[in-house]
Formats: sequence, structure tokens, C-alpha cells
Amino acid sequence: KIDRAAQLGHSMIVLSGGEVTMRPELLRWAAKSAALGLDFGLVTNGRALAYPELVEKLLKLRLKYVYLSLHGGTAKVHDLLVRADAFEQTYGAVKVLAGRGLDFTVNTVVTWQNVEHLRAVVDAILPYPDVVLKFSAVQPKGGGDKHFDRLIPKVSLVAEKVRDAIEYGLERSGGQGRYAHDGIPFCHLPGHEERYDDLKTHRFATMIEIGEPDFFPVDDRAKVQPAQCDDCSIRGPCPGLYRGYAEVHGFDELRAVSDRPRSNSFNWVFEKVVGAVEGGCPVLEGGTIPWDRGRHVFVRKGDRVARYRSATRDFTDLEIESTKHDLGQIYVDVSNKDAPDDFARDLRKLARSPMCRGCPAEATCAGMFELVREDLFTRDDARVRELLAGLRGDVLDLGCGEAPYADVLAPLVASGAIRYLGVEPDASRVAALQGRLPGAELLAGAAEDLPELLGERRFDHALLLRSWNHLRDPDSVIAALLSRVRPGGSILVVDNVAFGLVRAREQAARAESGKAVFEHYRNDGAAHADQRFARRGLSAVERRDVSPATSNQWLLRYVVHSAAAADLATGSITA
Repeated sequence: KIDRAAQLGHSMIVLSGGEVTMRPELLRWAAKSAALGLDFGLVTNGRALAYPELVEKLLKLRLKYVYLSLHGGTAKVHDLLVRADAFEQTYGAVKVLAGRGLDFTVNTVVTWQNVEHLRAVVDAILPYPDVVLKFSAVQPKGGGDKHFDRLIPKVSLVAEKVRDAIEYGLERSGGQGRYAHDGIPFCHLPGHEERYDDLKTHRFATMIEIGEPDFFPVDDRAKVQPAQCDDCSIRGPCPGLYRGYAEVHGFDELRAVSDRPRSNSFNWVFEKVVGAVEGGCPVLEGGTIPWDRGRHVFVRKGDRVARYRSATRDFTDLEIESTKHDLGQIYVDVSNKDAPDDFARDLRKLARSPMCRGCPAEATCAGMFELVREDLFTRDDARVRELLAGLRGDVLDLGCGEAPYADVLAPLVASGAIRYLGVEPDASRVAALQGRLPGAELLAGAAEDLPELLGERRFDHALLLRSWNHLRDPDSVIAALLSRVRPGGSILVVDNVAFGLVRAREQAARAESGKAVFEHYRNDGAAHADQRFARRGLSAVERRDVSPATSNQWLLRYVVHSAAAADLATGSITA
């Protein structure tokens, strides 16, 4: 297994399971990994590491990482939880290991037995400022399942006590203490989201247990995010709830955080060239199991096949996999921009290689992708342009600042075919747009403030052109539109789903350190947006969804019938 890890290109071996420091082969395993140029790490109860002689030997064999379990700040609490007289040795290991330049985390699993005693753990670790003290919720599996009620507190209580302990530690350390948490939904730890800590933040790539055929990717599929998390701005990095916990307690403790912008794209970054296709598929030849189905992608260019990986925390594993395989929204960035703004020019679509068809690993493999020659953005946008060219009468355009269709709308304004009112929250964009749409009426304001901005004005058509996912409160905007679009009028919604970009290392580093800011509050597709309109009694007369055969742009069109006006009059729909 150590040889296989080196073959996969890993930089460190970390041993866990049972108590690895009790194994007589420990030093031999460390020596083997060091001989292969790998660093060495341990997940441990730490008792053996209380002996300086062993630690010195391990340091000479490239010990760089220790993840140590300490469940109480006193012998009484810790020993109760581990059911052994272990505190003196475990805490002694902290003293031996601290200050040696290790990547060193002390982990406290929060249970009913120690939930009221977390400050004592903080006090115990305060003398060691280089140590990260982490508080983890119990993941219900193994013994956790068998003793659920006796072991696992409600996550809301865990969050309350963990937050108290972290803030206590920060106060005691003058803000210098290093604290982390795991297994607690972010909606319960406001202000401490960046302290989240798991295997991925520790840069673990794969894991293997006894009897498994190969290393498997580390993933976050043990977490569950229910429907109420769909609109949460921080769902990407949030651990949600453990599946076993949710099966017992449900989701009532969760609440969406919807007032923060989130990313609408992520990067797959170049790792290495893995081979050529002349002798067959190099992915299949090297083994498909270690490569994450979502986070890894293999791209073929000619005979060469290169591997890319996404380390983003802006999206969950399931979101990334769906973006890549279900929706097919994976592109090569051919621009030099931090954030592409002309997709037809800046991006080239990738699709699953014909070589993958019929492969026994097709449904589980990360997959090999190749360039698509057709410009799907221009093709899909043609329908939007056709609909806009046919507009007549009073037109309301919400979020008009970028004006991607100004070349279609400007002649209609100039000819008097439409009387155009654009609403844009960014006043500087309003000023810039005036020159591109002469004769148009433009207002600076948020779509959510339509009643105050427009009063009783009515329109024949309403447009949300790539602005839907920028709305803070789409339900209130729909209600306001329904009271302002005349019977027989239309509502046209066009926007994009999230997408992934295949990029070189330098290109990705430049983009991720750039000044581009998040402006999206969600990454809805047509189906999710349509559900909101359906709740208001509207059925789409035209709907275009995103798929692997399309660009990432979707379209919804509605006609407001007199029935909707009647609902408004009776109060069943409110503005």
C-alpha cells in the first residue's frame, strides 16, 4: 500500500485505524515511506508518543503530521470517555510534540460526557500556541450508532458549546489561538466558518482500509443537505448534518444563510500528463478507483492525456459531480482573464470522449473528455435574441447593467417599438449604460424594491436576463412582477448554471488571487427557478434546460393570463 501511494504521486503516508503506534512494524513502515521520499503521519491516541525516544526516531524518518485525540482537559473527563487511565500519557504526548514544527492537531470529539467541559480542553492546550485544537461532532457509525442517545448531543447544543470554547480560547490567547471544528453546520457557527477542518482541509487525497482493492478518493458524501439548504449561500463548504444524525433528529435545526454571495464557477487545475491513447486508455490502465469522479478530470488533446483536479470548497462533491457529468458544464478557459465574461470567445466546451462508451468503468470513472467544436453559447443564445427582437410595448428589464443584448434592444428603443425601463442596483453601471441605450429610461435600485421604485406602473413584458441568480429574494421579485405585468404579457428569465473551468496552474492561481467578486446568490437551473413561478400559479410556455448537449444557459418564458390578475385582486397573490 505504501508503494501504491508513491505510485499515485502522493507526498505523505498517514497511518490510522486501531492504534497504529502499538504495532511493532511502526518504525519499519516509517522507514519504508521515507525511503520512497514520502513524509509520514499518524492518527493516534498519542500515548506512545509521550516517550521522547520514539518521537525522535520518527522525526528522523520524516514524521510531519500528527492528529491526536484528547477528549477532556482533565483526567476525569478524558479517561471516562476512553475508558482507560490514559490522560497523563496523551497529554504528555502534547508536551513532547508541541514546538517541533509539526502539522499537529489535537481533536476533541464532543459527546454528552464532555460537552459542558470544553473550556477545560482549551485551558489545557493554551500553553502550546502552535497546536490546532479542533472540536468535532460525533459521526454516527460503529459505536456511535449503538450508543446514539447516550453519546450524541443535539448538534445545536454542540455548536453552542463549541462556539463558546473557541471564543473563550481566542479571548484568553489574545486572538492568537488556533481553533477548528468539524461536523457542525455553518448556520450554527456564524463568524467561524473559515475554521472548518476536515480530511480535505488537511489535504488528504485518498484512503484505503484492509480488504479494499485500491485507494479511494476522500469525499464528503457522509453529509446530508436537505431541501432547505438549496438556497444557502454557504452550502458548498458546509458539512450539513451527518446522515446517521439526520435519520434520528431530522433537519429542523438547519436554516439557510441566504444573504451572502457565492461562486458560480470553479477550477480544475493541471496536475500532470498521465500518458497517451495510442496503447489504449491510460486512465483505465493505471486504475480508475483513486480518482474522484467529480474532482478529477482527464482531458485528451491529440494523443496526450492530462489529469486535472479541483480542490474548491465553494461547491460540494455532489454539486461538482453533477456539474461535470449530469449537466456536462465543463470548459477549457482559452482566455487570459481572471473571470471569463464573453463565454463564446473565452471558453471551449468539453464532452466525454467516445473512447469511454461501453467501458466497464464508464459510470464510476472520472472520465476522459475532449473538445467540442461547435460554439454552443452562440447557438443557444439565438433563441433569446429572437424573443427579444419580437418585443413590443412597455418593457421592464431587471438587472440590466451588463446589457448583454443591447445590440438587439437599442434599435427597438430608437424606433419606438418598445418603451424600455431598466433597473440596475449598481449606479455606476446605470451611468455607463445610458450611452449604449439612448432613449431608454434607467433607474438605480434593487429588484426587491420594485414597489417603491415603480409605484403603480404596468408593463407588457418583464425581462431577467442573466440576473435571476443575482436576486437576493426571488420570491418577492416574482410577486412584484405579477402585479405589474399586464394580462397577456410575458416574463422572460434567462440565466446560467454553475460551470467548471479546466486551467493551467498559473492561470488558476492568477484567477483565484484576482479581484473578481462573487455576485451570485444561487446557481439555480431552469427546474429550480420554475418551481418558484409554479408556486405563484404560472406554467412555463417555453423552457430550455441545461444538459451535456447545451451551453450552461437556460431559459424560461411565461405568459401572465387574466387568472393571475384575478388572484392579485382577491389577495391570493401578494406583491
